[in-house]
Amino acid sequence: MSHEYQDRVSLEIARRIAAGLPEHPEWLDLARGNLDRWSERNRDAPGLLRCYAEWREILGRPIVEICAVLTAETHEGQRLRQNSPFPGVRTPQEVWEIKRRYRTHDATTA
Repeated sequence: MSHEYQDRVSLEIARRIAAGLPEHPEWLDLARGNLDRWSERNRDAPGLLRCYAEWREILGRPIVEICAVLTAETHEGQRLRQNSPFPGVRTPQEVWEIKRRYRTHDATTA
């Protein structure tokens, strides 16, 4: 799949996370737990550790700012979504439905 496809999918997932985050602040704990696990697993990858540290800093901000970062339609937002710490927040079924919808959309517009 193309980078454009991946970017659209990750933005849609991020929008759904941002929409639910105010009512589910416990998702921040899940994200922090993901970052802790990933940091341990990738302790020899300085680039990933920098990204995880950046996300830890973002997760310390007010929820409205976290949501803005998640949904920013900028190069920076796109870059951050590539290593979003929110896997596990949306169900696998929802993620696959988003991917299917965008794949179908791409196929009909090609």
